[in-house]
Amino acid sequence: MLYSDWYLIMAEVACNAELLEWPKKDKRRLLHVVYRVGDLDRTIKYDPMRIKLKLWATVLYLLRKRDVPEEKYSNAFLGFGPEETNFVVELTYNYGVTSYDIGTGFGHFAIASQDVYKLVEDIRAKGGVITREPGPVKGGTTVIAFVKDPDGYIFELIQRGPTPEPLCQIMLRVGDLDRSIQFYEKALGMKLLRRIDNPQYKYTLAMIGYADEYETTVLELTYNYDD
Repeated sequence: MLYSDWYLIMAEVACNAELLEWPKKDKRRLLHVVYRVGDLDRTIKYDPMRIKLKLWATVLYLLRKRDVPEEKYSNAFLGFGPEETNFVVELTYNYGVTSYDIGTGFGHFAIASQDVYKLVEDIRAKGGVITREPGPVKGGTTVIAFVKDPDGYIFELIQRGPTPEPLCQIMLRVGDLDRSIQFYEKALGMKLLRRIDNPQYKYTLAMIGYADEYETTVLELTYNYDD
């Protein structure tokens, strides 16, 4: 091997190493999540996170709302604090589209609450659809429930103490869990917080994010054995 070839190889290795290391040194966070809705005002009024205000000494603000007629869409940003410091939800309405096929890759949003039982009753009173009544998770003690919004999106309600990010998780289904973990770790600089294998119910999940799951919004990656 010529010296010049060796030098180029070593330079490439060093460059690749730097690319893999730099995400670990910054202070990034998940900024917002987008979901498309068929009726923007209806979704804003229903949103389980807005109902949740009765249980928390905090406010879910409508941070901004805009109409972009030249691109034929409107959107609204909602959060428990400013976009500069908090994870927010971006609701998007595309002109003339009243419903969407959500597919199977997206699982659910998760909301932390100090009283899931009370939150479920509030959502039920507002006409929300309860897809799983509150109770301990299978094989555990954490109280959870599931509800569906008017556009068919699922929200998991998780009972836990006060948290700076009530919108605490986004669940995505993946076909190769190890490959997905490597992508989020190496490309986006996230940390694997915990991994749970549940052979009885044929799934494995990984919680991954930029900080502890009780401090910030994290991703829940789920692999189902039969998929």
